[in-house]
Amino acid sequence: MKKVVIVGSINMDMVMETDRLPKIGETLLGETIDYYVGGKGANQAVAASRVGAEVSLIGKIGNDTFGSKVYKHLENEQVDVSAVTYEENIFTGVASIFKLKEDNAIVVLPGANMLLTDIDSELNEKINTGDVLLTQLEIPVDTVKRSLQLAKNKGATTILNPAPYTEKVIEMLPFVDIITPNETEFEGLLGHDITEAGQFEKDMLEWSKANATQLIVTRGGSGISYTTDNDVITIPAEQVKIVDTTGAGDTFNGILAACLAEGLTISEAITLSGKGATLSITKLGAQTGMPTMSEIEHF
Repeated sequence: MKKVVIVGSINMDMVMETDRLPKIGETLLGETIDYYVGGKGANQAVAASRVGAEVSLIGKIGNDTFGSKVYKHLENEQVDVSAVTYEENIFTGVASIFKLKEDNAIVVLPGANMLLTDIDSELNEKINTGDVLLTQLEIPVDTVKRSLQLAKNKGATTILNPAPYTEKVIEMLPFVDIITPNETEFEGLLGHDITEAGQFEKDMLEWSKANATQLIVTRGGSGISYTTDNDVITIPAEQVKIVDTTGAGDTFNGILAACLAEGLTISEAITLSGKGATLSITKLGAQTGMPTMSEIEHF
């Protein structure tokens, strides 16, 4: 079995349902609260593991109650957490999600995630075991860049999910085989907004001709678009009852890494990953709806 190494964030998500957000100085009574293990790194690791990949996660958590809970949860999801380390005197990353009927508002406290900086020591050895490296930008940017460099030098396939977007992504492109922005993040890569109808695909093709990195853009209800040598292919989104879109992008990226590690073509991997992401939005919570490969094949 080929290995996937993921370098990224680990959080505890607290999802609070309420009719509306409070005004400054106001106290509201909410309805329910649910706790989910989150963070892009943890989400993507679980997504890859659920479809059968051998996954190692590199990250940091606080030596607190949330840290213990997320560590055990990831172990139960068959994720190798030997490179997830506890840090003293700092809290595990937390995301407070205020879920309204048709929208949400989120406050993220990175906590221990921002201490993931020592990537050249024992973590170097872990990266060297992977056939595919997947990372994102909820950890220090320099760590992301160094992880990509180490994996690229080793000969692994490197995937960057550029979220949340930073202009420093441009500096990382020489070490990135595949980049997976959403529409907003792709506009960041371009350096301008896309306002004209029909311009999106043209900009994708022009960007791909100027860069050696494979471009895949996740477009929500418009599906998934990716570039070939001379064309842009779009896989339409399938219609399902949407319950919660949180974690759909992470589901896509995790399954993509797993499929590529198993030797699937880019087209096959994108198709399966898109179906997995679609299934994930039919349940509440980022990881709750992440499917197994048999569920994807049945779907």
